[in-house]
Amino acid sequence: MEYKIGDKVVYPNHGVGLVEQISYGVLNGRTERYLMIRITSSGLRVMVPHSNAPAVGLRPVIRPVDTSKVLGFLEKGKLNSHHDWKHRFKENSERMRTGSLLEVAVVLKSLVSLSRSKPLSFREKKMLERAKYLLVSEMATARNTSAESAETLVVKSLAKAKLQFPVLQEKVD
Repeated sequence: MEYKIGDKVVYPNHGVGLVEQISYGVLNGRTERYLMIRITSSGLRVMVPHSNAPAVGLRPVIRPVDTSKVLGFLEKGKLNSHHDWKHRFKENSERMRTGSLLEVAVVLKSLVSLSRSKPLSFREKKMLERAKYLLVSEMATARNTSAESAETLVVKSLAKAKLQFPVLQEKVD
């Protein structure tokens, strides 16, 4: 895929970013194009060799029409989660690394579903928070709306599946 300055992209496990600069450098004796990407949420800057972009999972933000497919999965999609937490954590980690928003939605839905039957481990809580953040931020970017509006859509879709987000942190006044 050809990227240009100003393109919104997704860098797996980090979220939505913006191509800020395209430069050239020499790597192993040959000229390589580099994409400088600024991750929107953290300000982190990542330099990705253009030839390596597919291997690291760099991709454009999903199209607005594809957000409906993700919401549809949250509402009606079937889950097949491993019972052993080590296998489940490994599978979920692999899904998160793919960068696919649908795979992130699978992780989110499976962890929300699991949280209804038993408390999540610390690592699973962190993964749930990460999956929620990645899903909501990309949905908001794709639909050109606020994170709050995107989160409402996600929560409503999960509610239709008879699932709700667990309370992960107590708020202190």
